[in-house]
Amino acid sequence: MSEYFNPPLRVLELIATQAKDPERGPMVWMNAHEARMRTLSDGELVWVYGPRRHDLTVVHVDDAVPAGAVVLRDVFGASPSELVTIRKVDTDTPRGGALNA
Repeated sequence: MSEYFNPPLRVLELIATQAKDPERGPMVWMNAHEARMRTLSDGELVWVYGPRRHDLTVVHVDDAVPAGAVVLRDVFGASPSELVTIRKVDTDTPRGGALNA
């Protein structure tokens, strides 16, 4: 995966759902500018790297979220006010690196 400009984002809010909730599962909300900077589109699968662990989640583009921030749902690797990094899932590179010739 090529390196690109990917500044960390501050967690604005962490939503923890319960089993009875109709909408649940890992999700990250970010505004359109932040998504474009990372070449992400609505509904795409991404890694959220927090201070304690990383989680797979789905992106939801929402311009109600301020620039430089994200809202997380059911992603417990970070807490509000901490920094996270969002990375696109790389399905093109084989495990173990490049193909051997």
